[in-house]
Amino acid sequence: MTYRLLVPLSALTVILAAPLPGQTSKTPAPSSQKFKAKTWTVPRTPDGHPDLQGVWTNVTLTPMERPAAFAGKASVTAEEARAYEKKDLETNDIDREDSPLLARINGANAVGGYNNLFIDRGSELAMVDGVKRTSLIVDPPDGKVPPLTDEARQRIAGMMRSYNRYDSVKDRPLAERCIIGFGSTSGPPMVPALYNSTYQIVQTPDHVMILVEMVHDVRIIRMNGTHPPKNVHQWLGDSIGYWEGNTLVVDTTNFTDQTAFRGSGENLHVIERLSRVDADTILYKVTIDDPTTFTKKWTMEYPFVGTAGPVFEYACHEGNYAMPDILGGARKSDGAAATK
Repeated sequence: MTYRLLVPLSALTVILAAPLPGQTSKTPAPSSQKFKAKTWTVPRTPDGHPDLQGVWTNVTLTPMERPAAFAGKASVTAEEARAYEKKDLETNDIDREDSPLLARINGANAVGGYNNLFIDRGSELAMVDGVKRTSLIVDPPDGKVPPLTDEARQRIAGMMRSYNRYDSVKDRPLAERCIIGFGSTSGPPMVPALYNSTYQIVQTPDHVMILVEMVHDVRIIRMNGTHPPKNVHQWLGDSIGYWEGNTLVVDTTNFTDQTAFRGSGENLHVIERLSRVDADTILYKVTIDDPTTFTKKWTMEYPFVGTAGPVFEYACHEGNYAMPDILGGARKSDGAAATK
């Protein structure tokens, strides 16, 4: 049987990628992100590679796609940035019981489960190369996700229909079952989300580990490895890494057809580049390539800023505990329909 989805996950993903009213950030201000190439030297691990280790956050008010107000402008002046950030803060309505933002997430029966104390997306636009960016997407130059292919549109439509199935636990979305995080915070790509956008990086000569705060995902990047056969699929894909000068390049393939990023399929190929640009900042650049989904490749770029640790446990049990109620409600609906 099928029923109306309580919280459409695709809609939630779009909302997470959109601008959100600003709050006071718990992370260092972006002024600490200015490059210090003249006075700063890249730290090294014992094996001589750049040291990326530490706890980082990618919180930012910069949306994934460029807002219409900034059409044609990849960056803004300091004055324009302050005006945007000020307006964002002043129009913050998430603490209201009738919050329009919550209504977009939860529908007409919005419940104030998220507020400014809970959410942390920072209070400023992302700064790269000393200027503030208007979108995470840097290519295409218009700051927009390329159009979807016809195949992708059909795939997404089928995915949305499957979200309305309640016949089995396995019918429910992965994030609802606490298998992986939502909004692609885990990556790749590692995209800023509504909250819990903290990452811890640990390096050894043979591996790089990225601990993701959201849903306690852990990415294991095998250095100088090779991908398994194409028929081997993993929730977060298979990641291998190598160094290009001072940049860690991470090549990820072998995704499943369920861990879709904006509708992507199992042929998704992601290339990430992480470069330590100062004591407080890793510049993150990621290219998305899936010709079965997008009409061309596209690239995002934004900073990961150092923040105080530790990364606290994200005990994702909400979906697990609610699952008997979700499926039990469906069975009651089945029974009610059968008696009519």
